Amino acid sequence: MTLSTVIAATRKAVDEDPAVARALFSAEGTLTGVTEVEVRTPTHSFTVDEPSALGGGGTAPNPVEYALASLGSCQAITYRFWAEHLGVAFDKLTVTVEGDLDIRRFLGFDESVRPGFSAVRVRVGITGPESPERYQQLAAAVDEHCPVLDLFSNPVPVDRTITVH
Repeated sequence: MTLSTVIAATRKAVDEDPAVARALFSAEGTLTGVTEVEVRTPTHSFTVDEPSALGGGGTAPNPVEYALASLGSCQAITYRFWAEHLGVAFDKLTVTVEGDLDIRRFLGFDESVRPGFSAVRVRVGITGPESPERYQQLAAAVDEHCPVLDLFSNPVPVDRTITVH
């Protein structure tokens, strides 16, 4: 099945019933070491850890590295979908993401700094037969439609509860 076929079938299904477009994603993490977390989704599992400089074992990427990886991989996938949608060809695509983080708030040293990223840079490298203008059009479409870029760019309501056993 091609990507075009998947997009067309999904559009047809959503046109017939818009509720089909709504999805629920989930992940559950269990602390298994000093900073090591085993994460499970309905279809995959992976480990998250902090580097030794932050008390961890360095056994896996840390949460902010996964956040940057999520943004970069979502950008790449969104480029693929929108290139297909717009009929834009490319030969190679790379996405590099960097984020500036000041750990003082995380560690409780300085409440005046933000605990999350103060800046994020996304660098897309693309090669192929299209004009620079076509790739700019593609980039604009990706920026408008990338779910994880939206998470980074806009506040999202978060409802946190705690259950004590």
